[in-house]
Amino acid sequence: MSCSAHFSQSYAEARAKFLAAAAAAGLNITSHMHPLPGRHGEPLAMDVLFDGPKDAQRMLIISSGCHGVEGFGGSGVQLALLSDAAWRSAARQAGVAVLYIHAINPYGFSWWRRTTHENVDLNRNFHDFSKPLPANPGYDKLADLLVPSQWPPSLLNKLSLLSFVVRHGAKATQAAVSGGQYRHPRGLFYGGCGATWSHKTLREVLREHGRQRQKIGWIDVHTGLGPSGIGERILACRNEALQRATDWWGPNVTSAQDGSSTSAVLEGQMWSAIYDECPQAEYTGIALEYGTQPMRQVFEALRADQWLELHPEASDGKRHRIKRQIRDAFYTDTDVWKRQVVEQAKEAAPQAIQGLASR
Repeated sequence: MSCSAHFSQSYAEARAKFLAAAAAAGLNITSHMHPLPGRHGEPLAMDVLFDGPKDAQRMLIISSGCHGVEGFGGSGVQLALLSDAAWRSAARQAGVAVLYIHAINPYGFSWWRRTTHENVDLNRNFHDFSKPLPANPGYDKLADLLVPSQWPPSLLNKLSLLSFVVRHGAKATQAAVSGGQYRHPRGLFYGGCGATWSHKTLREVLREHGRQRQKIGWIDVHTGLGPSGIGERILACRNEALQRATDWWGPNVTSAQDGSSTSAVLEGQMWSAIYDECPQAEYTGIALEYGTQPMRQVFEALRADQWLELHPEASDGKRHRIKRQIRDAFYTDTDVWKRQVVEQAKEAAPQAIQGLASR
Protein backbone atom coordinates (compact mmCIF):
# COMPACT_ATOMS: atom_id res chain seq x y z
CA MET A 1 0.00 0.00 0.00
CA SER A 2 1.33 3.47 -0.88
CA CYS A 3 1.89 5.98 1.90
CA SER A 4 -0.79 8.26 0.45
CA ALA A 5 -3.46 5.58 0.91
CA HIS A 6 -3.23 6.04 4.69
CA PHE A 7 -4.26 9.70 4.49
CA SER A 8 -7.73 11.18 4.06
CA GLN A 9 -9.56 14.23 2.77
CA SER A 10 -11.92 14.61 5.74
CA TYR A 11 -12.32 13.61 9.37
CA ALA A 12 -15.15 11.23 8.44
CA GLU A 13 -12.94 9.43 5.93
CA ALA A 14 -10.04 9.26 8.40
CA ARG A 15 -12.26 7.82 11.11
CA ALA A 16 -13.78 5.26 8.75
CA LYS A 17 -10.31 4.11 7.71
CA PHE A 18 -9.17 3.87 11.34
CA LEU A 19 -12.20 1.80 12.34
CA ALA A 20 -11.75 -0.45 9.30
CA ALA A 21 -8.04 -0.97 10.04
CA ALA A 22 -8.87 -1.93 13.62
CA ALA A 23 -11.47 -4.44 12.43
CA ALA A 24 -9.03 -5.91 9.90
CA ALA A 25 -6.48 -6.37 12.68
CA GLY A 26 -9.09 -8.02 14.94
CA LEU A 27 -8.87 -5.22 17.50
CA ASN A 28 -11.64 -3.51 19.42
CA ILE A 29 -12.25 0.23 19.48
CA THR A 30 -13.58 2.21 22.42
CA SER A 31 -15.32 5.33 21.11
CA HIS A 32 -15.80 8.32 23.39
CA MET A 33 -18.56 10.23 21.64
CA HIS A 34 -18.36 14.00 21.36
CA PRO A 35 -21.53 15.97 22.22
CA LEU A 36 -21.63 17.88 18.91
CA PRO A 37 -21.93 16.76 15.27
CA GLY A 38 -19.24 17.19 12.66
CA ARG A 39 -19.00 19.48 9.67
CA HIS A 40 -21.20 17.19 7.56
CA GLY A 41 -23.44 16.04 10.38
CA GLU A 42 -21.29 12.99 11.11
CA PRO A 43 -20.78 11.70 14.67
CA LEU A 44 -17.54 12.76 16.33
CA ALA A 45 -15.48 10.63 18.67
CA MET A 46 -12.15 10.19 20.36
CA ASP A 47 -11.48 6.61 19.25
CA VAL A 48 -9.12 4.53 21.37
CA LEU A 49 -7.47 1.26 20.33
CA PHE A 50 -5.29 -0.88 22.62
CA ASP A 51 -3.00 -3.33 20.84
CA GLY A 52 -1.05 -5.75 22.99
CA PRO A 53 -1.21 -7.80 26.17
CA LYS A 54 -3.53 -6.31 28.75
CA ASP A 55 -0.95 -6.84 31.50
CA ALA A 56 1.93 -5.27 29.57
CA GLN A 57 4.17 -3.24 31.87
CA ARG A 58 5.34 -1.03 29.03
CA MET A 59 3.06 1.02 26.75
CA LEU A 60 3.57 3.42 23.85
CA ILE A 61 0.88 6.02 23.12
CA ILE A 62 0.55 7.27 19.56
CA SER A 63 -1.96 10.13 19.33
CA SER A 64 -3.40 12.39 16.67
CA GLY A 65 -5.53 15.50 16.39
CA CYS A 66 -4.70 17.37 19.59
CA HIS A 67 -4.97 20.43 17.38
CA GLY A 68 -7.92 19.29 15.32
CA VAL A 69 -6.99 20.07 11.71
CA GLU A 70 -3.51 18.72 12.42
CA GLY A 71 -5.19 15.31 12.64
CA PHE A 72 -4.79 14.70 8.91
CA GLY A 73 -1.10 14.01 9.40
CA GLY A 74 -1.46 12.16 12.69
CA SER A 75 -4.23 9.91 11.46
CA GLY A 76 -2.10 8.98 8.44
CA VAL A 77 0.74 7.99 10.77
CA GLN A 78 -1.56 5.88 12.93
CA LEU A 79 -3.04 4.05 9.94
CA ALA A 80 0.39 3.40 8.46
CA LEU A 81 1.56 1.81 11.72
CA LEU A 82 -1.63 -0.08 12.40
CA SER A 83 -1.53 -1.70 8.96
CA ASP A 84 2.15 -2.69 9.34
CA ALA A 85 2.18 -6.32 10.50
CA ALA A 86 5.95 -6.30 11.09
CA TRP A 87 5.68 -3.24 13.34
CA ARG A 88 2.86 -4.75 15.37
CA SER A 89 4.75 -8.02 15.76
CA ALA A 90 7.92 -6.22 16.87
CA ALA A 91 6.01 -4.34 19.57
CA ARG A 92 4.46 -7.54 20.89
CA GLN A 93 7.78 -9.37 20.91
CA ALA A 94 9.26 -6.52 22.91
CA GLY A 95 6.42 -6.79 25.43
CA VAL A 96 5.17 -3.29 24.60
CA ALA A 97 1.48 -2.51 24.18
CA VAL A 98 0.51 0.30 21.81
CA LEU A 99 -2.34 2.67 22.60
CA TYR A 100 -3.66 4.57 19.58
CA ILE A 101 -5.74 7.66 20.42
CA HIS A 102 -7.35 8.85 17.20
CA ALA A 103 -8.62 12.44 17.02
CA ILE A 104 -8.16 13.77 20.54
CA ASN A 105 -9.99 16.87 19.30
CA PRO A 106 -12.44 15.43 16.76
CA TYR A 107 -14.42 18.67 16.50
CA GLY A 108 -11.43 20.63 15.26
CA PHE A 109 -10.46 17.79 12.91
CA SER A 110 -13.91 17.71 11.30
CA TRP A 111 -14.49 21.45 11.15
CA TRP A 112 -10.91 22.28 10.07
CA ARG A 113 -10.24 24.22 13.24
CA ARG A 114 -7.11 24.04 15.34
CA THR A 115 -9.16 24.60 18.49
CA THR A 116 -11.83 22.63 20.31
CA HIS A 117 -15.51 23.55 20.09
CA GLU A 118 -14.89 25.81 23.11
CA ASN A 119 -12.33 27.77 21.02
CA VAL A 120 -9.61 26.38 23.28
CA ASP A 121 -6.12 25.40 22.25
CA LEU A 122 -6.03 21.97 23.88
CA ASN A 123 -2.26 22.03 24.31
CA ARG A 124 -2.62 25.11 26.53
CA ASN A 125 -5.59 23.73 28.54
CA PHE A 126 -3.94 21.39 31.06
CA HIS A 127 -3.93 23.45 34.23
CA ASP A 128 -5.25 23.23 37.74
CA PHE A 129 -8.03 25.75 37.22
CA SER A 130 -8.49 26.24 40.95
CA LYS A 131 -5.23 28.21 40.89
CA PRO A 132 -4.37 31.50 39.18
CA LEU A 133 -3.69 31.10 35.47
CA PRO A 134 -0.51 32.36 33.78
CA ALA A 135 -0.40 35.94 32.59
CA ASN A 136 0.73 36.82 29.07
CA PRO A 137 1.16 40.61 28.88
CA GLY A 138 2.67 40.34 25.40
CA TYR A 139 -0.51 38.83 24.02
CA ASP A 140 -2.60 41.43 25.85
CA LYS A 141 -0.81 44.14 23.84
CA LEU A 142 -1.40 42.31 20.56
CA ALA A 143 -4.90 40.92 21.05
CA ASP A 144 -6.80 43.45 18.95
CA LEU A 145 -4.19 43.39 16.20
CA LEU A 146 -4.08 39.61 15.88
CA VAL A 147 -7.80 39.21 15.19
CA PRO A 148 -8.86 42.47 13.52
CA SER A 149 -12.39 43.56 12.74
CA GLN A 150 -11.89 43.14 8.99
CA TRP A 151 -10.26 40.50 6.80
CA PRO A 152 -7.96 40.82 4.98
CA PRO A 153 -6.41 43.15 7.55
CA SER A 154 -5.71 46.79 6.79
CA LEU A 155 -2.30 48.20 5.96
CA LEU A 156 -2.27 49.92 9.36
CA ASN A 157 -2.85 46.56 11.05
CA LYS A 158 0.04 44.97 9.15
CA LEU A 159 2.39 47.82 9.95
CA SER A 160 1.44 47.77 13.65
CA LEU A 161 2.23 44.06 13.89
CA LEU A 162 5.49 44.55 12.05
CA SER A 163 6.41 47.33 14.44
CA PHE A 164 5.93 44.97 17.41
CA VAL A 165 8.20 42.37 15.80
CA VAL A 166 10.89 44.97 15.07
CA ARG A 167 10.80 46.30 18.63
CA HIS A 168 10.65 42.95 20.45
CA GLY A 169 12.17 40.43 18.03
CA ALA A 170 10.74 37.40 16.28
CA LYS A 171 11.29 34.97 19.17
CA ALA A 172 9.64 37.21 21.75
CA THR A 173 6.74 37.83 19.39
CA GLN A 174 6.27 34.10 18.82
CA ALA A 175 6.28 33.50 22.57
CA ALA A 176 3.73 36.26 23.18
CA VAL A 177 1.41 35.05 20.44
CA SER A 178 1.61 31.26 20.77
CA GLY A 179 2.72 30.55 24.33
CA GLY A 180 -0.85 30.51 25.60
CA GLN A 181 -3.20 33.18 26.94
CA TYR A 182 -6.18 33.11 29.32
CA ARG A 183 -7.79 36.54 29.08
CA HIS A 184 -9.13 36.64 25.52
CA PRO A 185 -11.61 33.81 24.89
CA ARG A 186 -12.26 35.00 21.32
CA GLY A 187 -8.57 35.19 20.50
CA LEU A 188 -5.77 32.89 19.35
CA PHE A 189 -4.06 30.24 21.49
CA TYR A 190 -6.68 30.63 24.24
CA GLY A 191 -6.08 28.10 27.01
CA GLY A 192 -9.59 28.21 28.48
CA CYS A 193 -11.03 28.84 31.92
CA GLY A 194 -11.77 25.17 32.65
CA ALA A 195 -11.12 21.66 31.41
CA THR A 196 -12.53 21.04 27.92
CA TRP A 197 -14.36 17.90 26.78
CA SER A 198 -11.18 16.64 25.11
CA HIS A 199 -9.14 17.38 28.25
CA LYS A 200 -11.48 15.45 30.53
CA THR A 201 -11.89 12.56 28.10
CA LEU A 202 -8.16 12.17 27.57
CA ARG A 203 -7.57 11.99 31.32
CA GLU A 204 -10.16 9.22 31.50
CA VAL A 205 -8.33 7.31 28.75
CA LEU A 206 -4.97 7.72 30.47
CA ARG A 207 -6.37 6.48 33.78
CA GLU A 208 -7.98 3.46 32.17
CA HIS A 209 -4.97 2.33 30.18
CA GLY A 210 -1.96 3.79 31.95
CA ARG A 211 -2.22 3.24 35.68
CA GLN A 212 -1.00 -0.38 35.57
CA ARG A 213 2.12 0.36 33.48
CA GLN A 214 5.67 0.78 34.72
CA LYS A 215 6.98 2.63 31.67
CA ILE A 216 5.05 4.83 29.23
CA GLY A 217 6.22 6.45 26.03
CA TRP A 218 4.22 8.93 23.96
CA ILE A 219 4.53 10.15 20.39
CA ASP A 220 2.01 12.95 19.83
CA VAL A 221 1.85 13.89 16.14
CA HIS A 222 1.59 17.57 15.20
CA THR A 223 1.98 19.64 12.03
CA GLY A 224 2.62 23.26 11.13
CA LEU A 225 6.08 24.15 12.47
CA GLY A 226 9.42 23.89 10.74
CA PRO A 227 10.66 22.96 7.25
CA SER A 228 8.16 21.15 5.03
CA GLY A 229 8.06 17.41 5.62
CA ILE A 230 10.67 17.39 8.39
CA GLY A 231 9.55 15.82 11.65
CA GLU A 232 11.10 17.68 14.58
CA ARG A 233 11.27 15.61 17.75
CA ILE A 234 10.32 18.04 20.49
CA LEU A 235 10.67 16.99 24.11
CA ALA A 236 7.19 16.45 25.56
CA CYS A 237 7.99 15.49 29.14
CA ARG A 238 9.83 16.98 32.07
CA ASN A 239 13.37 18.17 31.49
CA GLU A 240 14.86 15.46 33.69
CA ALA A 241 13.80 12.93 31.03
CA LEU A 242 15.76 14.69 28.25
CA GLN A 243 18.69 12.28 28.44
CA ARG A 244 16.36 9.30 28.21
CA ALA A 245 14.57 10.88 25.24
CA THR A 246 17.86 11.43 23.42
CA ASP A 247 18.87 7.84 24.20
CA TRP A 248 15.65 6.70 22.51
CA TRP A 249 15.31 9.13 19.61
CA GLY A 250 18.82 10.47 19.12
CA PRO A 251 20.68 13.69 19.88
CA ASN A 252 18.41 15.74 17.59
CA VAL A 253 15.62 15.82 20.20
CA THR A 254 14.89 19.51 20.78
CA SER A 255 13.45 21.40 23.73
CA ALA A 256 11.50 24.63 23.89
CA GLN A 257 12.98 25.22 27.33
CA ASP A 258 16.54 25.61 26.06
CA GLY A 259 15.57 27.40 22.84
CA SER A 260 16.60 24.57 20.51
CA SER A 261 13.04 23.95 19.26
CA THR A 262 11.02 25.81 16.66
CA SER A 263 8.27 25.88 19.30
CA ALA A 264 7.95 28.59 21.92
CA VAL A 265 7.69 27.66 25.60
CA LEU A 266 4.05 26.65 26.10
CA GLU A 267 1.77 26.80 29.14
CA GLY A 268 -0.64 23.97 30.07
CA GLN A 269 0.67 21.25 27.78
CA MET A 270 -1.32 18.08 27.26
CA TRP A 271 1.43 15.64 28.18
CA SER A 272 1.49 16.97 31.75
CA ALA A 273 -1.65 14.91 32.44
CA ILE A 274 0.49 11.75 32.45
CA TYR A 275 2.12 12.82 35.70
CA ASP A 276 -1.28 13.25 37.35
CA GLU A 277 -3.04 10.20 35.97
CA CYS A 278 -0.15 7.70 35.82
CA PRO A 279 2.17 8.81 38.64
CA GLN A 280 3.65 5.33 39.02
CA ALA A 281 5.08 5.25 35.49
CA GLU A 282 8.43 6.34 34.16
CA TYR A 283 7.36 8.61 31.32
CA THR A 284 9.20 9.70 28.16
CA GLY A 285 7.54 11.55 25.27
CA ILE A 286 7.97 13.70 22.22
CA ALA A 287 5.80 15.77 19.96
CA LEU A 288 6.63 14.71 16.40
CA GLU A 289 6.11 18.04 14.66
CA TYR A 290 6.05 18.03 10.84
CA GLY A 291 6.61 21.22 8.90
CA THR A 292 4.14 22.32 6.24
CA GLN A 293 4.34 25.96 5.12
CA PRO A 294 6.54 28.88 6.23
CA MET A 295 5.60 30.14 9.68
CA ARG A 296 4.26 33.43 8.35
CA GLN A 297 1.75 31.63 6.12
CA VAL A 298 0.65 29.36 8.96
CA PHE A 299 0.23 32.38 11.23
CA GLU A 300 -1.89 34.23 8.66
CA ALA A 301 -4.07 31.15 8.18
CA LEU A 302 -4.71 30.99 11.93
CA ARG A 303 -5.61 34.68 12.05
CA ALA A 304 -7.96 34.33 9.09
CA ASP A 305 -9.69 31.29 10.55
CA GLN A 306 -10.22 32.99 13.89
CA TRP A 307 -11.66 36.03 12.13
CA LEU A 308 -14.02 33.72 10.23
CA GLU A 309 -15.15 32.07 13.46
CA LEU A 310 -16.18 35.48 14.77
CA HIS A 311 -17.91 36.49 11.51
CA PRO A 312 -20.49 33.86 10.52
CA GLU A 313 -21.97 36.37 8.09
CA ALA A 314 -18.91 36.06 5.81
CA SER A 315 -19.67 35.15 2.19
CA ASP A 316 -19.52 31.54 1.08
CA GLY A 317 -16.60 32.35 -1.19
CA LYS A 318 -14.54 33.92 1.58
CA ARG A 319 -15.44 31.08 3.95
CA HIS A 320 -14.31 28.48 1.42
CA ARG A 321 -11.00 30.27 0.79
CA ILE A 322 -10.19 30.64 4.48
CA LYS A 323 -11.08 27.05 5.32
CA ARG A 324 -8.90 25.78 2.50
CA GLN A 325 -6.13 28.09 3.71
CA ILE A 326 -6.24 26.70 7.26
CA ARG A 327 -6.31 23.09 6.08
CA ASP A 328 -3.37 23.62 3.75
CA ALA A 329 -1.41 25.31 6.55
CA PHE A 330 -1.48 22.06 8.53
CA TYR A 331 -1.82 19.37 5.87
CA THR A 332 0.31 19.20 2.73
CA ASP A 333 -1.75 17.06 0.40
CA THR A 334 1.06 15.68 -1.75
CA ASP A 335 2.52 12.21 -2.14
CA VAL A 336 6.01 13.47 -1.30
CA TRP A 337 4.97 15.04 2.02
CA LYS A 338 2.93 12.01 3.04
CA ARG A 339 5.82 9.66 2.30
CA GLN A 340 8.16 11.82 4.39
CA VAL A 341 5.70 11.80 7.28
CA VAL A 342 5.26 8.02 7.26
CA GLU A 343 8.96 7.24 6.84
CA GLN A 344 9.97 9.37 9.82
CA ALA A 345 7.17 7.98 11.98
CA LYS A 346 8.29 4.46 11.10
CA GLU A 347 11.71 5.39 12.39
CA ALA A 348 10.55 7.10 15.61
CA ALA A 349 8.00 4.46 16.66
CA PRO A 350 10.42 1.49 16.68
CA GLN A 351 12.96 3.64 18.51
CA ALA A 352 10.33 4.21 21.21
CA ILE A 353 9.63 0.47 21.41
CA GLN A 354 13.33 -0.25 21.81
CA GLY A 355 13.61 2.42 24.49
CA LEU A 356 10.62 1.09 26.42
CA ALA A 357 11.93 -2.50 26.22
CA SER A 358 15.37 -1.56 27.58
CA ARG A 359 16.13 -2.05 31.24
